[in-house]
Amino acid sequence: MIDEKWIMSNPNEVTAALAKKGYEVDFTEYLEWKSKRNELLNHIEAVRAQRNSLSKEIGLYKREKRDTTELFAQIDGLKQSIEDDELELKEIEQKITSFMLALPNTPDEDIVAGDKEANVALFYNLEQPIFDFEIKDHVELATSLKLIDYERAAKISGRGTWIYSNLGARLEWALINFFIDQHIKDGYEFLMVPHILNFDSGLTAGQFPKFEEDVFWLTGEEPRKFMLPTAETALINVHRNEILSLEDLPRKYFGYTPCYRKEAGSYRSEERGTIRGYQFNKVEMVQFTTKDNSDAAFTELVNKAESLMKQLGLHYRVSKLAAADISFAMARTYDIEVWLPSIGIYKEVSSVSNSRTFQARRGKIRYRNENGEIEYCHTLNGSGLATSRLVPAILEQNQQKDGSVLIPDVLVPYMGGIKVLK
Repeated sequence: MIDEKWIMSNPNEVTAALAKKGYEVDFTEYLEWKSKRNELLNHIEAVRAQRNSLSKEIGLYKREKRDTTELFAQIDGLKQSIEDDELELKEIEQKITSFMLALPNTPDEDIVAGDKEANVALFYNLEQPIFDFEIKDHVELATSLKLIDYERAAKISGRGTWIYSNLGARLEWALINFFIDQHIKDGYEFLMVPHILNFDSGLTAGQFPKFEEDVFWLTGEEPRKFMLPTAETALINVHRNEILSLEDLPRKYFGYTPCYRKEAGSYRSEERGTIRGYQFNKVEMVQFTTKDNSDAAFTELVNKAESLMKQLGLHYRVSKLAAADISFAMARTYDIEVWLPSIGIYKEVSSVSNSRTFQARRGKIRYRNENGEIEYCHTLNGSGLATSRLVPAILEQNQQKDGSVLIPDVLVPYMGGIKVLK
């Protein structure tokens, strides 16, 4: 959530920041609710003090054998007044909470307004591959090399799914193992997280309540549970409702999971094959850190995602996203986008994002600073990496004239020494 003190002190500034994301907000009602809330709290406290004072007189009345009927009537009246105020207070606090949960995170000051068209490419790795033969797309390559079975996946599950088979399954697993080894080498802690999460996990991550319909819910479960759309949703919640010590930070985690999302592929050429589906594999990195180390952590995550891409020898670019293209919970995002020669576009394989304190406020993820004061952590995440788009990129960028595909050198040990898919 956004810092409420900021809203109270400068609502116009917050309004302008949210406008960069294309989000219009009017804080008039919210400010009225906050004022009424404070008024009710003060009134409840005053009435409760009056009631306690009268309650102390009961013993005196009894010792003096005075009639306590009127005194008890006053006390009961004050009790009812408190209960009425507390009921109204609860309703107002629910309105405030619902309002705050609906507000997206504000973008960092250096983030420009606008949507995808305002994104800026910061860096390109290698040149676009040039072929002296008619190239095939990743679907044709995967099918001809018997790496992926789309038809049988559709038979047993439906459109938007696939089966990695034989060397295709080994290539997918090689990517995952390579990423895992790299993150362990860099000092990240490997967590195997649950795939079924509770509502509070989605709320803390910033996916709920706005995007409740974008996940798969388990029916018949109370309390409600859903299938995780990314390992980030679980990893961000590891320290929910905790106060960490300064010595505990930064905490660096990564996890491998399948991801389950209601976004099956379309008939557009750019989303064929494994480019978009409702189940795919991803290795995700997360950091919990302090305000002072937040920017350095972001740079580290970008460099880590880039390092994986460079080692794979793929042509890609790094793009700084404009405000309206940044997701609901994030303040800044850099995308690592890989080149797909067959359709001449870049597709995101990693999003590195900083939520600042947005997720930590939702999940009460805090730490005690050097002065013993409690502050909110900064939370960051980055894909490291999404394999369902890397496999198409590897097939297309590394294809040979005879229809075979060269395996990136760093993956050869994970493929049992196999260097070519043919």
